[in-house]
Amino acid sequence: MVAQGFTVDLDKPLVYQVGHLGEAYQEWVHQPIVSKEGPRFFESDFWEFLTRTVWWAIPTIWLPVVCYSISVSIHMGRTVPEVALLVVFGIFIWTLMEYTLHRFLFHINTRSYWGNTIHYLLHGCHHKHPMDGLRLVFPPAATAILLVPFWNLIKLLATPTTAPALFGGGLLGYVMYDVTHYYLHHGQPTVEVPKNLKKYHLNHHFRIQNKGFGITSSFWDKVFGTLPHSKSAKNR
Repeated sequence: MVAQGFTVDLDKPLVYQVGHLGEAYQEWVHQPIVSKEGPRFFESDFWEFLTRTVWWAIPTIWLPVVCYSISVSIHMGRTVPEVALLVVFGIFIWTLMEYTLHRFLFHINTRSYWGNTIHYLLHGCHHKHPMDGLRLVFPPAATAILLVPFWNLIKLLATPTTAPALFGGGLLGYVMYDVTHYYLHHGQPTVEVPKNLKKYHLNHHFRIQNKGFGITSSFWDKVFGTLPHSKSAKNR
């Protein structure tokens, strides 16, 4: 694959190559290679290991944290109905974060060496290799780092008794998002709602990549006007 005189060698570690594409990076990264075998990112086996995560690691690692956080608010005196509402609100806030991150960070246009490199690690690799099953969910080590400012922000905005449940709800929303995202790529839904959601997300990957930023739902796409046009509407 040649762009501006630079050839990306898919048989070599990609992370330190993609930056050399410069302005051609955006076109290159949005030409997907549909293969279940993902590319190698790093020469180092250690760093390569950190980029690969099985989907079931996400609920296994984070659901106990969710349960603990929720239980803290209950032990601090909040009633179960109050905590349930806080958890639901935390999930709702996560859906907005999911949309915002996907639209404004994961789809930012980059052209510099380090901009391209960071974007590829964050999200570009997923659009280039959308069926790479070991890079569909977020690595737990990176999630743990990001949870620190997330928790501090919630502590700043909420009361001591409500903050843990809100945090647990937001984290539960993330877990739901990540396992849903994996299922939309590798599952074979037979029920109407997940079937439509799978079509909606794959449409984002393979047809209109600057629309349809919601993963778990199209709600925020409708709110902010980024809902992709259907083929039937386009042909009218």
